[in-house]
Amino acid sequence: MTATIFIDGAAGTTGLEIRERLAGRPEITLVTLDDSRRKDPVARREALNDADFVILCLPDDAAREAVSLIENDRTRVIDASTAHRTAEGWVYGMAELEPAQPALIAEAARVANPGCYPTGLLALVRPLVRAGLIPHDWPVSVNAVSGFSGGGRSMIEEYQQPNPPAFRAYAMALGHKHVAEMQRHARLAHPPIFTPAVANTYRGMVVEVPLPLHAMTPRPTLPAIESALQDAYRGSPVVRVGSAEAPTVSIEENAGSDRLTVRVFGNAVTGQLRLVATLDNLGKGAAGAAVQNLNIMAGFDPAAGLVL
Repeated sequence: MTATIFIDGAAGTTGLEIRERLAGRPEITLVTLDDSRRKDPVARREALNDADFVILCLPDDAAREAVSLIENDRTRVIDASTAHRTAEGWVYGMAELEPAQPALIAEAARVANPGCYPTGLLALVRPLVRAGLIPHDWPVSVNAVSGFSGGGRSMIEEYQQPNPPAFRAYAMALGHKHVAEMQRHARLAHPPIFTPAVANTYRGMVVEVPLPLHAMTPRPTLPAIESALQDAYRGSPVVRVGSAEAPTVSIEENAGSDRLTVRVFGNAVTGQLRLVATLDNLGKGAAGAAVQNLNIMAGFDPAAGLVL
């Protein structure tokens, strides 16, 4: 099978990364618009309707507009914006979320690509909620640090100026737009307390969920939590369970790749635990996930074109 792909927003950071992963694949034909036609509404409408698959790398409102321009029931859409991640009628595009998720993605006409922060949180928490090891009404907190490329062109330009901040916490009012996505797809009763930050490195991400096991009823054991994550990702080409013997975890660990690594660090004496995920905010957190979803939808090898 061959497929024609149109990336709407191909000149942006995520769009360029997707193009790199699709380049040279004989089963894929990329539909491109030159600079003089990229913002031409007639040319965009034509490209959106001619392609087998459309990948939207646009701001939320522009993504909604692009979907409205598709006038046929043949073109299938992957939206990398936040516009449809909790929308009815859209399949959530994280293949590892549930055992049945790849089959849902394969049949979907509309797939919402996950956010980078939610990808880390969900990889850590969803298997444990599903197994009953984290109660669905537990007050989950998630601490995360991303490379500055996650902020798009304006933040990249800011960090290319002299003396950028080494570390900057933000979303201090606890209203980050990823929170609703996290809560819905982790199937949590309450919004998680989300504390994001940006570090002075181009790409990479660390997402951490602390758990006071001693306060939980029934109290989960460290081996049970490790086993649940091993079971969830056994055979996955993308997600791996790393060693808990690592003395440190680096934001750069999976930078430049489409891998995601989860680890469980625990202290048996204090009854405390740290769930830690590392990924590339532009890889599994954006472009890598979009290409993985495209592969599944088109019936290709799910790992084709990924940097693993």
